[in-house]
Formats: sequence, C-alpha cells, structure tokens
Amino acid sequence: MTPESRQFMLTAAWLFVRHGRPSRAKVLMEALVEDEPRDGVSAAALAELLLAEGRGETALHVLRMADFPAELARAEAILETRALAMVGRKAESSRRWKRYLESRKGAERKWVEG
Repeated sequence: MTPESRQFMLTAAWLFVRHGRPSRAKVLMEALVEDEPRDGVSAAALAELLLAEGRGETALHVLRMADFPAELARAEAILETRALAMVGRKAESSRRWKRYLESRKGAERKWVEG
C-alpha cells in the first residue's frame, strides 16, 4: 500500500468517526494494521476504537505489535494504560503510566514519585 493510500484511509476513518460511524472507521483501521502491523499511527487509531468497544485485550495486542514514533509516546502510554486497566491489570496500568512520566521528567524535575 502506498503512503498516499494509507493517508487517505486514515483520513476517511477519521471522517467516519467524526460523523458517528466508528464501525466503518474500524474496518479501515483493521485493514491498515493488517497491511502494516508495526505502524504506530494506525495501531493507535485502531486501539482507540477497540477500547471504545470495551475490547482491552485486543487493543493491547495491537499496541504491543506496533512501533511508535517518539511524537506518539504519550498516546502509546495513555492507550496502553487504559487497556491494562480495562482488562483488570490495575497495578500494571499504574506502573506503565509512571514509567512514561519518569521518561519525561528530566533530572531536575522531581514531581514524579516512585
């Protein structure tokens, strides 16, 4: 699939969600993830749709297969934290969020406690 067709499908999926048709958006996102499971952008979008359906375990699977660019680190952490909490892994969810905060705080900032 070309980058242009991937972008078109992402845009179409966004439009479907905006107009109240998440099931149609999910079909497009599933196709994108199937074509390239490591694409973090598509994985994040599909995971969000899966979480909205209450499918935390499937969302975790999608998230863990993907590679996320640095600019999506926060989205990855939020989605994974939500998915872990949804499937009842609350302690792991909390550790995941703290790990993200630790990675962002820098040496001089001490606002995150272990």
